[in-house]
Amino acid sequence: MIYLPVLLFAIAAVGGLTLVVMKFSGRGLPWPLVIAHGVFAASGLIILVINVFSAQQNFLMNLSLVLFLVAAIGGFTILNFHMRKKKQPGILIFIHATVAVISYILLLISVFG
Repeated sequence: MIYLPVLLFAIAAVGGLTLVVMKFSGRGLPWPLVIAHGVFAASGLIILVINVFSAQQNFLMNLSLVLFLVAAIGGFTILNFHMRKKKQPGILIFIHATVAVISYILLLISVFG
């Protein structure tokens, strides 16, 4: 079960990268992709929480969890803009993506390192 969040976050990352490319190329964001990105990321987050609370203490995994929670808050904020049909701030998208990538790298190191 320790590998499952790695897979789920990888799928979410592909969706997120697709969304970023679509956003900055001026195309609209399809709701199914927006929802799928969130569902895979949330599923990865839930499984990661289960792993953190059921496994031995792993500092990098714990740090990854905290940072993924920060990324999730950013994701919900971006979704809020999207739902209100407001322009999503590019800096917020950048911060969300950067925190998520750092979290994912820490998760990879904690699982495979």
